[in-house]
Formats: sequence, C-alpha cells, structure tokens
Amino acid sequence: MFGWNFCKRLVQLAVFLVFMAAAVSGSAAWQATSPASSPAWQRPPATAPAPAPAPVTRADILRGAYGPYRVNNDLLSYHLDIRVDPEKQTVSGKNSIRFKMLQDSTRIQLDLHPALGVDKILLGTTPLQYVRDSGAVFVDFPQTLHAGQEYTIDFYYSGHPLQTARFGGFTFGKDPAGRPWIYTACEDIGASDWWPNKDQWRDEVENMQISVAIPNGLVDVSNGKFLGKTDLGDGYTRWDWLVQYPINNYDVALNIGNYVHFSDQLGDLPLDFYVLPEDLEKAKKQFAQAKGMIEAYEHYFGEYPFKKDGYKLVEVPYSGMEHQSAVAYGNHFTNGYLGRDWTGVGVSPKFDFIIIHESGHEWFGNAVSAADRSDMWIHEGWTTYLEVLYVEYTFGHEDAQKYVNGYKAKVQNREPIIAERGVAATPPQDMYFKGALFLNTLRNVINDDARWWALIHDFYQHFKYQNIMTEDVVAYFNQQTQRYLTPLFDQYLRHTAIPTLELKFNEADGTVDYRWQADEPDFAMPIRVGEKTDWQIIQATTYWQTMKAPLKKNEFDVATDLYFVNVSKE
Repeated sequence: MFGWNFCKRLVQLAVFLVFMAAAVSGSAAWQATSPASSPAWQRPPATAPAPAPAPVTRADILRGAYGPYRVNNDLLSYHLDIRVDPEKQTVSGKNSIRFKMLQDSTRIQLDLHPALGVDKILLGTTPLQYVRDSGAVFVDFPQTLHAGQEYTIDFYYSGHPLQTARFGGFTFGKDPAGRPWIYTACEDIGASDWWPNKDQWRDEVENMQISVAIPNGLVDVSNGKFLGKTDLGDGYTRWDWLVQYPINNYDVALNIGNYVHFSDQLGDLPLDFYVLPEDLEKAKKQFAQAKGMIEAYEHYFGEYPFKKDGYKLVEVPYSGMEHQSAVAYGNHFTNGYLGRDWTGVGVSPKFDFIIIHESGHEWFGNAVSAADRSDMWIHEGWTTYLEVLYVEYTFGHEDAQKYVNGYKAKVQNREPIIAERGVAATPPQDMYFKGALFLNTLRNVINDDARWWALIHDFYQHFKYQNIMTEDVVAYFNQQTQRYLTPLFDQYLRHTAIPTLELKFNEADGTVDYRWQADEPDFAMPIRVGEKTDWQIIQATTYWQTMKAPLKKNEFDVATDLYFVNVSKE
C-alpha cells in the first residue's frame, strides 16, 4: 500500500516541472493521465454529445496546479478577521496566515480574486512586495525563509466580492422580510472569491479562527465552536468562531442574517440550528432528522468527525452546501429534494435529502478530502453512497437497493468521472450517481457484507483528516482485499463506458459463452447470473469462457440491480 504522504515528494516534483512548462508556454500543460475513452461503438448511446471542455486558462493553471511556490510551504493556521458592510456590499480586513517552510525560498503563492484589492501584506511590521497574476498573489520576502521555520503574515484586503457561480460565491441578499441575508458558497469558483488563502485542496490548515464584524442586530454563523461576540462600540458586533480540525478552504463560510437559534444534544455532541424566525417551528420538526442521520453514519464509519466543534444546520436561500460543522440547508423544510422524489422510486420522499446528503460530507469531503478537484468523486460519489447507507440503516435493504438503482437514470456516461488534474477542473455530475453505483457494485464484488462494512469503516478511519487521491483509494482496497481491483476502479472512473457482459447462447448445446467488453484489457469482475432464486457467480474476464446453462436466452437473468453494467444477449 502507498499513501499520499508516501509519494508526496514525487508528485510535487512532477507538478513543479509541469507547472514551469506551462508558465513558459502560457498554455495548458496538465494533460489527463487517464487512458483514452473507449471507441464509440463500444459505448451505450448518450442522450446528447458531451460538451466541448472549456479552454484551460492561465488562471486555471495558477489556481489548480501545486506549483513551486505552493509546494515550498505547509499551511498551519488561518485567522480570518473581517468586517462585512451590508449597505456598501463590501468586505474588508485581514487573514493572518501561519505556515512552515518546507524549502528555502523568498516567495510563496496565495490567491485572491482580481475583483478584490490587496491593501497590504505584512511580515510583522515589514511590508512585503507582491505580484498579482490572474487570481494568484505571489508574495516576495526581502530575506530567505528557511526550511523548517514557521512564519506568519497578515494579508489585508478589501472590496466587493464577486457574486457568481452555482450558488453565488459571496451574496449580499435579502430574506423574505427584506432584512440583510448574506451568505457564501464558493466550492466551484474557489474560496479566493472572497478571502485570501492558498486556494487549492492539497494543503489544509490544521485549525482556524474566524472573526466577523457585522451590524448590531444581525447574527453570523460560521464554522467551528462559537467563542462569543463582542460589541465594538461603533454599531458593529464581532462574532468569533474556532475551527479545531483541518478544514477545506471552500468549506469556510459566513451566514449572516436575522437568525434565531435552538439546540439539542446527541449524547455529548451539541446540535445547533439557525433559521429565520418565521421558519422556527418548521425547522424544529424537520431538523429532528439530524439525529437519525448522525446515528446512521456513525454506525458505518465511526463518531462524528468534528465533535469538539459540534454540528450545525444553518438555513440559507439556496439548496445546500457541506460547510464543515455549519451545514447549509435550503430544502424548504420538506422531504425529498426541493419537494421532488429525487431518484423517482418512492424512497426519497421518506427523508430530507439535503440534511442527509450535505451532512454526509462531514465524513467524506470534509474529514476525508480529495487532494485535487479532479478526484471530487471521493467527496460526491462516496457521499451519494452514504445516502444509500442511510436508507439501508433507516428503512431496510430493499429500499436501499431501490434507491441506488434509481440513480441509473441520471448517469450520462459522457465523460470520465476523474477530470483533468492540476487545472481546478470540475468533474461531470456522473461523479455523484455513477460513483455511488460503482461503490454498490464493489460491495457485491466483495460479496461479504460483514467484510464490506469493516472495509469501508477502516478505509474512512485510515484516511480521516487527510487529503488523498484516487490512487490512494485503489491501493488501500487492493491491499485490504488482497485482490487486484485496479481495472475495476479504472473502468468506472477513468473511462466513459460501463462494462458490458456479452452473452452468446447455444440452446442446442445448453451452453452460454460470456465475457466482459471493457476498455481495461485486464478487467475481470464476478457477477451473479442465471435464475434470481438461485444465482450462480461467474468469474468473467475480457476473454470468452463457456458455462453450462439449461436456461433459454429469455430466461437467463443477470443481477443488474447489484452491479452497474450493461448486458448484451445473442
């Protein structure tokens, strides 16, 4: 087995060389490392052609690549201390950034969206020079920073944050009563949309303090443990929060509004809820589902991962986001997803999709995190599979199988799940649905639920509070199962097509020839075939084999509810 830490230096060297080549040429240097997609004749027809990928820009490379001025330092902590002015729609303040140098250097790279201004950057009382390039801020030091030493700089900034992307980035809005309602959701555009930071996933701070000054009468809910509030005497109150665990930069959140608060306990875990006053009674009823959700995920993976910070649900006007220990909720206090039966099979109306899905990210996405956006299936595929586990724990295995198979209709098979690395690329939505269906398939390949439960529990515990890549996932499963599962992972994650089980019937001889049609030449996967009441497991590969089968072609079944595959009969 190898882990991210084991190969970090090799990866850093490779990234450094590619990054420098890109900087010289000014063109996109990071090419996809996955094998080419299968020929069109091997793939099931798509509902529409895959969209042409957006051209990779210099800004994408500067933000996405773990370049030489990122690799030379390790983040330790942030203290984001800002003032938010709802009338002027501005943010101003500083981020105190503590880091340890890993190499001798006179420069580090941070990030801040060009829409925001850099006021000054200080090392103690010494002003630092800096260079802005797209969203990158290259900070230069007058003397060499030495490997092994820790430093803190204060990065002062101000301006009007950009409101953009899927959920707004940073939004100065109004609640239904016309009161200020200000919120952040910046996973797509990046956290540097509204605050200066090292805007990539590979390096997380170990802890963080968040201080937000807002007009008196408003409430700020951010990540971590509430430390208290201070009247500043100028019409503003500062709200202080302490994050005591590693945190993704896009998880850092502000939620500012006319919130009311109520609380509960699950054992010694505090549960805190913040909603608009007119929604209080609905929230008290709907948010009761949080306890059952936490109990389900703790059953499979272990205790809630941010216990010292507590668990919060915070009402927002968009559907939801997995902000660590301050989960954003906007599902209208109804079951399903925005009132819809999400998988169309009658199961999702039994629970509140946003509570179950977004909170599941506390385990996968927040505690176990991808090191690059290309591998976001580690967040979304796993958390979608957690929905299935919640259903199984709460409503039973039959409903769980119905629920996960309902996701098949959402899979498009137009692009591989793993996107181009090092350019802040966003994978296709198949990372959710196809990712969960693959994990359900893998459960049935293991074919031993006791072993499967132990395997996924130990996988989570092994990588908790780490940033990993798909290679780490595959290596772990290979080692723990003592099986070569790499071709399975690669087929589902790095190719467009799912495998097709080809069957050729010779009814006169009472035999069936079978093989997998797949992009991976070494693809081999056991699968249940025959009669539903008496399945037979065949060890199919990409080479033809023959089995005895007295069943006729129209009587011969394949357990496609347990495996995400196509079947071809001749």
